[in-house]
Amino acid sequence: MAKRKPKTESKKKQVNNPNVIGLHSEVTQQPITQTLESNYMPYAMSTNVSRAFPEIDGFKPSHRKLLFTMYKMGLLKGDRQKSANIVGQTMKLNPHGDGAIYETMVRLATGNEALLAPFVESKGNFGKYYSGDLSYAASRYTEAKLAPICAEIFKDIDKDPVDFVDSYDGAMKEPRLLPTTFPNILVSSNKGIGVAMASDICGFNLNEVCTATIHFLEDPECDLLEYMPMPDFSTGGEIIYRREEMERIFETGLGSFQIRSRWRYLPKERIIEVYEIPYTTKTDVIIERIIKLSKEGKVREITDIRDETDLSGLRIAIDLKRGVDPEQLMAKLFRSTTLQDSFSCNFNVLVDGYPRVMGVRQILHEWVAWRIESTRRRMNFDLNKKTERLHLLHGLEAILLDIDKAIAIIRNTKLESEVVPNLMKGFGIDEVQAEFVAELKLRNINEEYILNRTKDIERLEADIAELNDTLASESKIKKVISDELAAVNKKHVMPRRTGKIDPSEVVEVSLEPEVEEYPVTMMLSREGYLKKMTDRVLKKASSLKYKDGDGPFIEFPSSNTHELLVFTDRSQVYKCKIASFEDTKSAQLGSYLPTDLEMDPDESITWVIDPEDYKADVLFVFENGRVARVALAGYATKTNRKRLKNAIYGGSKLLYATVLKEERDLALVSSDYRLMNFNTSLLKTKTTTSTQGVQAFTVKGSRTVTAVGKAEDFLGGKSSIKKFCAESLPSSGAPMKETDMKSLFD
Repeated sequence: MAKRKPKTESKKKQVNNPNVIGLHSEVTQQPITQTLESNYMPYAMSTNVSRAFPEIDGFKPSHRKLLFTMYKMGLLKGDRQKSANIVGQTMKLNPHGDGAIYETMVRLATGNEALLAPFVESKGNFGKYYSGDLSYAASRYTEAKLAPICAEIFKDIDKDPVDFVDSYDGAMKEPRLLPTTFPNILVSSNKGIGVAMASDICGFNLNEVCTATIHFLEDPECDLLEYMPMPDFSTGGEIIYRREEMERIFETGLGSFQIRSRWRYLPKERIIEVYEIPYTTKTDVIIERIIKLSKEGKVREITDIRDETDLSGLRIAIDLKRGVDPEQLMAKLFRSTTLQDSFSCNFNVLVDGYPRVMGVRQILHEWVAWRIESTRRRMNFDLNKKTERLHLLHGLEAILLDIDKAIAIIRNTKLESEVVPNLMKGFGIDEVQAEFVAELKLRNINEEYILNRTKDIERLEADIAELNDTLASESKIKKVISDELAAVNKKHVMPRRTGKIDPSEVVEVSLEPEVEEYPVTMMLSREGYLKKMTDRVLKKASSLKYKDGDGPFIEFPSSNTHELLVFTDRSQVYKCKIASFEDTKSAQLGSYLPTDLEMDPDESITWVIDPEDYKADVLFVFENGRVARVALAGYATKTNRKRLKNAIYGGSKLLYATVLKEERDLALVSSDYRLMNFNTSLLKTKTTTSTQGVQAFTVKGSRTVTAVGKAEDFLGGKSSIKKFCAESLPSSGAPMKETDMKSLFD
């Protein structure tokens, strides 16, 4: 009987990497800090450095690998090739799927219109950057080659201007950076989402960037805004230009600005045609938002909207109703849709492998420093090649003196290995020169050939001297860079696409729904219940409902389109629109203001007024006898703020407030039954809302003001008002006798 083989335990494959715990799932305890340090941080930095952010040449690794592959395929000067073939070749450098590589090509293509200076000259449907519906065709249907401007990003790449590194599998070499002759980092828009950080770089006009860089090379403190005043986008539009915003972006690399669409009105068709939109949005997003506004009843002027964008360009058609003002409608759409949008700048660029947020001036500083080094390396390469060539020609010149001798040496040398040593001895030249002479073809060993070659000696010596002179001076290297920038400007003229609009030209419209205008009477109870009564309801009402223990406090006429200012005992003022309150019936208590206004606990209302158009003054009377006259303009706000803090004098209780449209007499009654009547012309208007005003009633002992109104409200019919009138402030008034006081029968 055959013996059964003993079961052998399966051996787990061992992995030496300390961060990998075998090939099977295992649970191990590890401090979270160690996990973050050994696993998360390397991943985060790899994402930020290797994928997400552009480097000083303006390219991400995916862009650089694609363009370099196309360059090596001869697509700078050759004919177009199928995009699928290009993608396949790029996979030798980029170990990602063909879909990701093709998406990169699409964004760099002329047909997609995502870049101001596209690097891929495309044929076929590459979609449109600004359209979510117009997608690109498959790579097997499209063709591409490098655009002419790529000659500037690959210029002299074979002259060692940049480092070359191994590809991911070590099978090929690829450039660490591309030697761009212009600051592509500022020309090409770039957006990247990394780990714990992001990058969003807007594009600038190529010619403006080159001009600004030329002046920067001459004077690093020059006004860059003079030469490149604002960004430029491939989708056009108009920037609402505010210099202070641009200055912040140029200095810090952070900030935002607004950009709006361009449009025209076709009166015969009653159509608004939008033909340029902000770079930050897409046509489908805009149309969906407008449709939503129309369904909500916020935009009633539109009968139809269509996306007529095709490969020829962008077009959004908006059909209008009769009698619609297109300017007003577009102003409304600018405020409520992405037809006007903001671009938030975050100039996060990789410099020497580290992410840095820099302003435009700092980016130019880093680019110039890198370009100087790149140019110096290229010139050193030329210098070495010319020096080597000169050295060989000096050896060739040496045999010019006796060609026959050279022939005789070669002819009479028995061994091939002794030819070079014999030439070195015969003419006093080194091994390199002798090797060069020995390799000459027999037909070239003639005086004419040698003389023609040696004529280059003088030219090479002049070139070498010039190169050495340039390499010794940084200013001369900058001059070389400046000349190259000027050549780019001359060769690649790119008109600006994005315009500028002054903020004063922006038409402002309210997005608030139209409010019906009709007269109302506002009534506030002592406990804070507000009634909004129409004239019709008020006439029919025989009595008004109040809570037990509550009663009327303030009553005044107003309009449904007006606002209210509600003053509280916390020196705060609340603003609210009368239209926001529902019309009150006689049997209803009304709206409870402390709740509606979200007042603080234990905060109570002291007075309510209607400021109307905020062009008059408001008069405040406080319990301590102080009176303040304040311009209502101080309470006007552009935003719909509800609460204004420290908006009234808080040193005493507010007893009374009224809007002053004209001068009038006002009577104050004290706690010791003194009356003081004065004209409001004695008070100066203050602009500070929290002013304490002036002392109107002379303070004496525990005297306080208890009542405010007209003198007729407190005095009897036979009493003279004259003795109570104050010619100046403060005043103690005059005591009221029993004969002065109003009787029950007056």
